[in-house]
Amino acid sequence: MKVQVRKGDTFWYYSNLFNVPLTLIIDSNPDSDPKTLQIGDTVHIPGYQVSYYKVQKGDTFWRLASERRLALDMLALLNPNESPRNLQVGQTLRIPVQVGFRIVDGRQAYDFDVLTKHLKELLDTYPFIRTEKIGQSVMGKDLLELQIGHGSKVVHWNGSFHANEWITTATIMQFLNDYLIALTNKEPIRGLDVSPYYEQVTLSIVPMVDPDGVNLVLQGPPKGPFGEEALRINNGNEDFSGWKANIRGVDLNNQFPAKWEVEAERKPKKPRYRDFPGEKPLTEPEAIAMAELAQARQFEKMLAFHTQGEVIYWGYEGKEPPRAFTIVNEFRRVSGYEPIRYVDSYAGYKDWFIKVYERPGFTVELGEGTNPLPISQFDEIYQETIGIFLASLYM
Repeated sequence: MKVQVRKGDTFWYYSNLFNVPLTLIIDSNPDSDPKTLQIGDTVHIPGYQVSYYKVQKGDTFWRLASERRLALDMLALLNPNESPRNLQVGQTLRIPVQVGFRIVDGRQAYDFDVLTKHLKELLDTYPFIRTEKIGQSVMGKDLLELQIGHGSKVVHWNGSFHANEWITTATIMQFLNDYLIALTNKEPIRGLDVSPYYEQVTLSIVPMVDPDGVNLVLQGPPKGPFGEEALRINNGNEDFSGWKANIRGVDLNNQFPAKWEVEAERKPKKPRYRDFPGEKPLTEPEAIAMAELAQARQFEKMLAFHTQGEVIYWGYEGKEPPRAFTIVNEFRRVSGYEPIRYVDSYAGYKDWFIKVYERPGFTVELGEGTNPLPISQFDEIYQETIGIFLASLYM
């Protein structure tokens, strides 16, 4: 929501008027100097939207504010050209609405188009979210990183490394929405006050690593050479529900130089709907972008969300630090998911991250069943994993 600065207005005043943390207002207006606000400047108030109301007989600012439990000056600020004592029947007023509802509904087929729509709506409502383009997919879709907070500890989440595991993106995005609501409304999540983590943690999120593959699974093959090649790889079958790879038939979570040669020896030798690790490590733009992001951000810990099995993989060749054991046991406590230290599978993002940085890295396998998991599992998955999202911030 946008307001125009009046004489005497300050960010501190807006923080008190709208009951929004001052730091969120400052971060929502990065181009404004709080000390030199000018009359007429535009200021973004995070966590609010505007509704419109047509004046009825007997309405006054006081009556409208009282009925909605709003501060009277909120109405004055949003309607600077209206006379509070001389409202005209039928005229339109702007009414501030604090957003306590979810913009993101994860209970749907969550493709790149849905993600893009939700991101736009979240950025409009919570402009303190920072975005950075970290690369592009094979087909040229932007790979976006979201950043929330400005603490020295960088915690990373990612989803949809595998195309038919798109429900991971839906889960991440719905929790992100709940986190934003809690920050702006000064509310806890499961009894935990999350406001300190905005100052302590920088949350880095890549919600959809493989957008081309996700759209292939949910929408079918695109027109043109990429779709034609995907159909060829899929033996002409237009059912892509089993497709894990990117649009070129390379399994992105087999692309990293952490015993890649072991995987290459026993996996398919040409593009396929799953498991082909590529001709060599880091050939695909999506995998390259994720490797470069880890180098740029120096994550304190990393969580890659996959499906399925309700397990958490957390080790690689003994290079995982001792505190990873403490963290994964907290994940188990809050979710019921079973930690597994080692498994005969390599070349994944988690493996490479632990190998290179020797920091805590986790592959969290959501839900149970056959991929793609049915959307009917979403609510159960979400409730099971809220604790993991929270624990990744405080552990």
